[in-house]
Amino acid sequence: MCHVYLDAMGGDNAPDCTVNGALEALRANSELKITLAGTASLIEPLLKGADDVRDRITVVDTPDIITNHDAPVMAVRQKKQSAVVQGMLAVREGAADAFVSAGSTGATLAGGMFRLGRIPGIERPALAPLLPNGKGYFCLIDCGANVDSLPEYLPQFGIMGEAYMRTVRGLSAPRVGLVNIGAEAEKGNALVKAAYPLMEKAPFNFIGNLEGRDITADVADVAVTDGFYGNLILKFMEGVAGTLMGIIKRELMSDTRGKIAGLIAKPAFRRVKKQMDYSEVGGAPLLGVQGAVIKAHGSSNARAIACAIRQAVNMVDHHLVDEITAQLNKQ
Repeated sequence: MCHVYLDAMGGDNAPDCTVNGALEALRANSELKITLAGTASLIEPLLKGADDVRDRITVVDTPDIITNHDAPVMAVRQKKQSAVVQGMLAVREGAADAFVSAGSTGATLAGGMFRLGRIPGIERPALAPLLPNGKGYFCLIDCGANVDSLPEYLPQFGIMGEAYMRTVRGLSAPRVGLVNIGAEAEKGNALVKAAYPLMEKAPFNFIGNLEGRDITADVADVAVTDGFYGNLILKFMEGVAGTLMGIIKRELMSDTRGKIAGLIAKPAFRRVKKQMDYSEVGGAPLLGVQGAVIKAHGSSNARAIACAIRQAVNMVDHHLVDEITAQLNKQ
């Protein structure tokens, strides 16, 4: 049975959506236990009517709350009775198998680094969300954990992303590409130029550089970049998706023919929206720490929380940390 430690107070819609997401996950998986950590007096009333899964829920009162306004490192050091710190310690000590939070990204990163610890051989953990590419999903790594990176970090990101896509997502030989401004090896800034030969020597299927237009074109299964550009790509994709959906909706509603066409195409638009919806994926795994950690979107609804929990369970079931360690030993 997998045990997930959930930051019940993390996110814009906590604790209602976090608790409801936990209940959804529990009802979908009879081999799951969840610890709900946060303000117990706010969590307990939300469990009324959850008698069918109540025996697999533990509520832990964590009086310290880390907000997005707190300095992450200082918060992790000082707010020791927070869900983030206690959750990371629970995973480290084997009392829980995975940690999930929709709260402060910085605190989750700091907690993973300083309370859970890095996998030996990994210089910097990285956030690795799954994003749509028209045929499925690709892994973007890093998307914000490391704003400044060294060349040797990037092949490590590739190893972690490749291991995730192969073990958790079931791809036989994931294609790993390096995000760059051109396909040629000599293109790019100092970072990617220095990283390119290191990527060639790494133990994964390196396909070379990825130009911006190739990132979402099913050219690679893992897109490797530093956290600065990765976060720009992530936010840009979110913005473009929202803008396009808004334009399409406005144009369809502009006249009678458009409205009729919209009604006919409504099922197709629903499928497109589902593919673009972050809640269907759940969150971004924090790869490189010694445990399964998922950082869910701050605005996660109950469905997104349930999916994030499911994603954490998959990481545990597929022994991802062990697989990353094994790949590092092949270098």
